[in-house]
Amino acid sequence: MTKLGVFNPEFQVEAFGFRNPGNVYYNLSAPALYEESLRRNEASLAAGGALVAETGAHTGRSAKDKFIVRDETTENTVWWDNNGAIGPEHFDALLADFLAHAEGKDLFVQDLYGGADPAHRIKARIVTEYAWHSLFIRNLLIRPKAEEVLANEADLTIVDLPSFRADPRRHGCRTETIIAVNFARKIVLIGGTSYAGEIKKSVFTYLNYVLPVEGVMPMHCSANVGDAHDSAIFFGLSGTGKTTLSADSSRTLIGDDEHGWSKEGVFNFEGGCYAKAIKLSREAEPEIFATTGRFGTVMENVVLDPETRVPDFDDGSKTENTRVAYPLDFIPNASATGRAGHPKNIVLLTCDAFGVLPPIARLDASQAMYHFLSGYTAKVAGTEKGVTEPSATFSTCFGAPFMPRHPSEYGNLLRHLIDEHHVSCWLVNTGWTGGKYGVGRRMPIRVTRRLLAAALDGSLNKAEFRTDPYFGLAVPTGAPGVEPHLLDPVKTWASAADFAETARKLVRLFRDNFVTFESHVDAKVRDAAPAMRIAAE
Repeated sequence: MTKLGVFNPEFQVEAFGFRNPGNVYYNLSAPALYEESLRRNEASLAAGGALVAETGAHTGRSAKDKFIVRDETTENTVWWDNNGAIGPEHFDALLADFLAHAEGKDLFVQDLYGGADPAHRIKARIVTEYAWHSLFIRNLLIRPKAEEVLANEADLTIVDLPSFRADPRRHGCRTETIIAVNFARKIVLIGGTSYAGEIKKSVFTYLNYVLPVEGVMPMHCSANVGDAHDSAIFFGLSGTGKTTLSADSSRTLIGDDEHGWSKEGVFNFEGGCYAKAIKLSREAEPEIFATTGRFGTVMENVVLDPETRVPDFDDGSKTENTRVAYPLDFIPNASATGRAGHPKNIVLLTCDAFGVLPPIARLDASQAMYHFLSGYTAKVAGTEKGVTEPSATFSTCFGAPFMPRHPSEYGNLLRHLIDEHHVSCWLVNTGWTGGKYGVGRRMPIRVTRRLLAAALDGSLNKAEFRTDPYFGLAVPTGAPGVEPHLLDPVKTWASAADFAETARKLVRLFRDNFVTFESHVDAKVRDAAPAMRIAAE
């Protein structure tokens, strides 16, 4: 076995149990990882210098193939209604087979941090079969400074072997693909998938488990901060504008996806960004677009022109989930520290394809917890054959697949922090106005940006507010540069009766979804639900 690259000389792969691997590459730089991935035909080179890889059959996360080991550590701490389980004996067999599968294979090791706050960060050791996966996670997590040598004992070890195939009978899983999380042993095993996002989200899942015990709120959100040290958090599911709206040239970007909120303030879990690339354009998202022409960026499943090697971001023939992964410092206005003070504002983003939610509404702490636990957005019609109506999606905490603990733990912690730090909370609809999808139009981005700017600078708090009769939300009656009728959704519809019918439908969906949480929250949060009287009319 040859040890190559810069590494902690005290660390031996044998300590983890690997037997007779091939070459082991430690903490290779981006140029070295480029050379290895291209030499091994793992990836290709795009015009401008980005590395482009294909992930094969798995072009997104395999949520149903993710399992947590159910043992004494997790029996009473994991939300089993939301998380698949395997027994310790299945994990032991899986680990033994992983180690056997790695014999003779070259391995790439990166020692990285998860968390920009030294008081709450973890030391993550990522062992991968592919060189491009090593570059991907090197971009996404936080690289130690040159003078830092991570201790031999990692807080979390992830072993990623895409060529491994799980055996459902032997390993207690569903298919040949597996993501197995063992919190007691601080190990994650990923096999049968080349989708690199599984590595990133495994770190997030681990932080979502360990940080609440420390009183730190883990969040699936983007965050930025203004010149007045007024940080803001943006929760939102895919397609709601989380990355786009937080990338504001007038504010410093803390991060685009994962953060913690501790007694010291907000901190990024990551050192990079993982942005969707489908329909990416220089005009709409210039900062993100610029990263696609830089050496060091990793692109997944992006189609290249066979001759010019220029990316075609409009081509979704491989998947609509094309991605770009790049270090945070590729964004000009990104934070150098990944940290900021306590937020002044929290924004819950939803893309309401029913077209009945107002473009912005102010929430009290109980309403914020209700909508945080609901995690509502809507998918548009036409994504599947025969689907003609918008489809409501509720993903609790705006990230249910990554939440090992019960949502009420995160919700109660969030409400406590909101109350303690007097945070203003807003629900922002980036979806439809003037009718549901297919009838109305998408909320103009200029309107959303103006309303957000007024919310973040505090001026919107001085407006007059009305109470929405369906959702009980405080809605401003006016805002500078925004047409007044847009703030009252019913006035944008051609038929008030159609609006009422659609609004009542969404109210019922909210209430039906929240039934599972009612016994875990107090009366104030239950009372934050949309009005039953209206729903019953």
